[in-house]
Amino acid sequence: MSRARDFGERPLPLFEADEAVGSPLTASKRPSYIADHRKRLRSRFISGGAQAIPDYELLELVLFRAIPRQDVKPLAHKILQTFGDFNAVVSAPATRLAEVKGVGDAVICELKIVEAAAHRLARARVMHRPVLSGWEALLDYCHTTMAHRDTEQFRVLFLDTKNTLIADEAQAEGTVNHVPVYPREVAKRALELNASALILVHNHPSGDPTPSEADIAMTHQIDRACQTLSLILHDHIIIGKSRELSFRAEGLI
Repeated sequence: MSRARDFGERPLPLFEADEAVGSPLTASKRPSYIADHRKRLRSRFISGGAQAIPDYELLELVLFRAIPRQDVKPLAHKILQTFGDFNAVVSAPATRLAEVKGVGDAVICELKIVEAAAHRLARARVMHRPVLSGWEALLDYCHTTMAHRDTEQFRVLFLDTKNTLIADEAQAEGTVNHVPVYPREVAKRALELNASALILVHNHPSGDPTPSEADIAMTHQIDRACQTLSLILHDHIIIGKSRELSFRAEGLI
């Protein structure tokens, strides 16, 4: 009788550790240099912080948990070559990450945990705080959540009478160059939240935040709807890959 039949089948974990590119190594056969490398890298990160290590080593630290018994440096380089930089890696859709050989459920899970943590930290810096006096934190939050998206997303930031951010909601999802927006729905939602002002935000997956004619026309429609309901439209921000554009600063509203 087999051992499995004697003691029952061992339940499978939710995620099996992924196999990195190259030959698999068991814990007993793991070369000491792998353990030593991981120890040195962790120590360098703890003592010097993120500034002390390049993107591929930061990615290695994330991969350590998903792939505990193998050298993950080749996989870290491969993932970065595919997506460009660390931010693009953690922001990449799970389906695209899964296309990289050596990336399985465990790696994807760890990367998505990092992304979720980054979003929550950035959100905590702006929620329920005066937006106009913390403009840089707001822009950082918008870049963190939207700059690396591969499709357009339209968000509305709702503010109270003291310009404190009371809600941040995605109103619509679109394609690589278009997102449907309905001004009446934006104004209706502002009334439901008892908001006094709003800021529009959307991203351009192309990386260029220059507004299109459709962007400008849509903004003017929402501005007219806001004026009718005594709401203030502070700004419309378009997020690119490395910079943003403010309609207010450009004199477009």
